[in-house]
Order: sequence, then C-alpha cells, then structure tokens
Amino acid sequence: MPKTGMLVKISLAVVAAATIATVAVSAAGAARQSTSLSGAGSTFVQPLINAWTQLPSQSQSPFTKAKHITVTYGGGGSGAGVSDIIAKTVAFGASDAPLTSYATTCKTCVQTPWALSGTAMIYHISGVTKTLNMSGPVLAKIYLGTIKYWDDKAIKAINKGVSIPHTAITTVHRDSSSGTTYNFTDFLSHVSSTWKNKYGATTLIGTWPGNNVQAHGSNGVAAAVANTNGAIGYVDLWYGITAHLKYMSIENQHGRFVQPTLSSIAQASKLDTTPKADGTLSIVNPPNKTKYFGAYPISTYTYVDVQKHSGSKATPLKTFLLWAVTSGQSHAAANYFVPLPSGVVSWDKTHIKQIVS
Repeated sequence: MPKTGMLVKISLAVVAAATIATVAVSAAGAARQSTSLSGAGSTFVQPLINAWTQLPSQSQSPFTKAKHITVTYGGGGSGAGVSDIIAKTVAFGASDAPLTSYATTCKTCVQTPWALSGTAMIYHISGVTKTLNMSGPVLAKIYLGTIKYWDDKAIKAINKGVSIPHTAITTVHRDSSSGTTYNFTDFLSHVSSTWKNKYGATTLIGTWPGNNVQAHGSNGVAAAVANTNGAIGYVDLWYGITAHLKYMSIENQHGRFVQPTLSSIAQASKLDTTPKADGTLSIVNPPNKTKYFGAYPISTYTYVDVQKHSGSKATPLKTFLLWAVTSGQSHAAANYFVPLPSGVVSWDKTHIKQIVS
C-alpha cells in the first residue's frame, strides 16, 4: 500500500496532467474558432471576390481548415465601401477610386491595389449589328448632352459604312458614389477640356446633363441599357460580357479603336506599375508610345481599404489579402480581370504588412 507522501505526489501528478490536458483542449478549441471578415463596396471587383470566397475546395484558398477564415462581401458601390471602412463597420472596404477622390477620406487606412480590369461602354441601338467605334471627344459630347442622336455626323464619321438610325441617345449613369464613375469621368477629363473644367474626375455627379437615367450598380446600368433603345452606359467589363451587350471599341492615343480585352487592359497597365506611397496608380489614356499601341484607354486598378489598426482582425486580414494579391490572381482571367503585374504584387506584399492589431 503506497505511503501518504506517495499518494500526494500521485494526486498532484494527476491534477497537473488534467490541467495540461484542459489547457491543450482549450487551445485546440481556440484554434478551431473561425474568424469572420466582412467587406463591402465596389461592384466592379465583386465577381472576383465572389470567385475567391466560393471556391469548391477550401484547400484552394486562405480559408483552409488551418486558417479558419470566413469572408463575406456585399457590393453596394465604392462610396459605400469607403464609408463603411471609415465607420469601421466592416473589416475591409473596396473602391475603384483612390481614397483621395472622396470628400471624406480615411487617414487611418491602408490602401492596396488588388485587382485590374477596365470600364466598358455598352449600348443598345435597335437595327445596329456592327460594333461601333467611339472616340473620347465624341463620347464626352454625348455625356455632355451636346450630341443627342446616334446618327450625328461626328458618330458617323468614325463609323463609316455603318447604317445608324436617327435614334435619340439616352445616357445611363450610376445613382450613387461609384469608382466606375470615377474611372469613366477620369477618362473624359483626359480627352475633353470642357468635361474637365465642368465636372472633372469624380465618383459622383449631382445632376447629369442631357437625356439621362440613373441606375444602381454596374448590374443596374447593364439592365437599364438592355431595356432602353438608344441607351449607352459604362460598366465594369464583367457586367457587359455577362449581360451579352455590345460594347464599343474606344480610340486610344495611337488612333486605334480598341476593344476592352484582357490583353488590351494588360497593355494599359504598363503605364504605371509602381504604386505611390498611398497605393494609388493611374493607367487611364496611355500616351502615344509603341508599348501602348494596343492599350485600352479606360482601364483601372481597384483597391482594398482596411484600417491600419485592425485589432484581432489584423492577422486574418493579412492572410486573406496576401493570398488575394498572389495565388488569388489565378482566378482573375476567368472573371475578366488581368493578373496584377509582378511589380505591383511585390509592392502589395510589403504594404500589407503595415496592418497591425
């Protein structure tokens, strides 16, 4: 029969073992807890985020069993994304316009370019089956309301041989603060001094000129164009293609009329592959140089904005974002995005490390 001292030692050993086991189970339980990251904003990037968060196999994403990260996203427009990240109601906001373009910016945010695509000019004109060409100055006059009919001589001059009916033009635009509006109006500001002086590059125009209608999100613009004879609108490339709408060939500075394709957007991206300190890049309307010969002039990067001090979300946010700008780019082309240039990826990887708890 063991002595009393031995019983004490055995009891203490059992208690210690039980304590260690309890700690181990608690730690394992903590490791199994998932972190939920909510995001909001840009409808431009939403198809790509949907692809990232709806992968059939968890092993293909940062949301693996080892990481336990769940990402949800709601696309309400870039302005909403910026407002939400400023208010800290989401873990990340997405915007196609840089933070500096908003009246109320986020001085405590880290802004990172994480996707690349273009803005397509879609149209619906009954009886016109050929793809229309469009120049920047003519497009500006259409949205300024000074060109009112599709058979205007300026439109016919760049579409020789195309039969265009005398149909009234209806311009379709976004109804709320939008990064796509910023990309579009940035282009118009490059090609029209009248537009630049009157409206400039902006995420929101209070009152649009001419015969116009407004719609919510790129999908709303696509639907409005599809349902309105004589309509023209600007949408992110994915929405134009998936809505089966025609999109115009836009004249670049080489005088070439270019379709928005992955290769033409990739050529435009060469204009700027080194983000500024705040993460911004500009690739609108590349100059008349050989390397931009086939560049699509209404191309843009789109950004993810997070609070630099993200508390307990900091580590999972960095995991998610680092995956998005590296392995996640393998899903870009299938969703009509161009994989980020290597220089931008390198910059992003360093920049994302600024996010802390």
